[in-house]
Amino acid sequence: VQLQASGGGLVQAGGSLRLSCAASGRPFIKYAMGWFRQAPGKEREFVAGISWSGDSTSYEDSVKGRFTISRDNAKNTVTLQMNSLKPEDTAVYYCAADLVWGARDLRVGAPEYDYWGQGTQVTVSS
Repeated sequence: VQLQASGGGLVQAGGSLRLSCAASGRPFIKYAMGWFRQAPGKEREFVAGISWSGDSTSYEDSVKGRFTISRDNAKNTVTLQMNSLKPEDTAVYYCAADLVWGARDLRVGAPEYDYWGQGTQVTVSS
């Protein structure tokens, strides 16, 4: 499956951005999806994940209550709504996909994902 992330940009602290990830090449359903981010000099970290049914989600502690992950299987897209952005959210954001068996299966570790998008830059100014 090919993944194309978009929606990044420059925003002031407290603002919002909506990232989208479009999947193509294989049926989107049966793929758990995730968003990761990598800031300069830091390791790639998990941000949010969603099962292929959409029933299960998981968030990194620092984004809970501010970020929301969702998916539209009919449109082969997964979205990350980011509100109340902080300068420490500045990073390149990547979407990722992994084929799973269970409708509620999630993946939270980067090595668990087989497919990655190219990344989109999010910069939050103070």
